Amino acid sequence: MDTKLKTTRYFREQVLRKRPYIEPDWCAQVVAAPLRRQVQPEGRIRFWGEVVRPGETTSRVLRVVTLDDGETVHNAFFDRSFRRSKP
Repeated sequence: MDTKLKTTRYFREQVLRKRPYIEPDWCAQVVAAPLRRQVQPEGRIRFWGEVVRPGETTSRVLRVVTLDDGETVHNAFFDRSFRRSKP
């Protein structure tokens, strides 16, 4: 794991265990250059970005949730319901 990426204990112990295909470097890329960013009511921040998994040719949208500091990764998952244009 990238030692510069800040993560919560929940991310390290739960998210990566349940979703071992998530690469922490992808989370850092999404936070650095998101397609969209949204602050949640409790202060956490959602970031969406495209990543291409090894062996695949099309990109998927990864949603990364950080704490209110905008850099400590708390959760990450592929968001199949993401739409590029907001309604």
